[in-house]
Amino acid sequence: MPLSEPPRATAARRPTRPIALFLLIALVTTAVFTIVARSGLTGTAGIERGKAVPDISGTTLDGKSFDLATLRGHPLLINFWGPSCVPCREEMPLLVTLAARHAADGFLVVGVLAADPVEPAREFAATYGATWPTVIDPGAVLMAAYHVVGRPQSFYVDRNGIYRDYQIGEVTEADFERKYATISGGG
Repeated sequence: MPLSEPPRATAARRPTRPIALFLLIALVTTAVFTIVARSGLTGTAGIERGKAVPDISGTTLDGKSFDLATLRGHPLLINFWGPSCVPCREEMPLLVTLAARHAADGFLVVGVLAADPVEPAREFAATYGATWPTVIDPGAVLMAAYHVVGRPQSFYVDRNGIYRDYQIGEVTEADFERKYATISGGG
């Protein structure tokens, strides 16, 4: 009895299984990301639009103590970032420009170092002229409190410490100016 070759249809199916699995995982990930993004990042705990933001306190990249409550009265952009994040590298020069442009309004940027080591972050901030405080987030406690789904992710906070809007991904100038209008007047 001669040996026959395996049917071609079976051989052709094998490479599609990993591709199909990958596509399924990508679809589920996209669906979860979309649901979180469209939810407005609201929930029963953590951060909720129209409510006070969770406290941020800790040590900054330059070793100083930091407490977000001391910045009441200022419109804020809280930016979760890290030097290994490519979009973070791309948005940093714009954040420096925006901080300078709106400084007379009392606008401040607060960075939160998310998921990267401290020393490269210090070098990165110095290279780009990011002089605002960046709080180190060991254990990703702040990321969890703010429901951060990726880096960069920014939160717009008015002068009263109220969370008004957010940006997942790189901040653009047009988006910033539109969202800044919601925080610069004090709510």
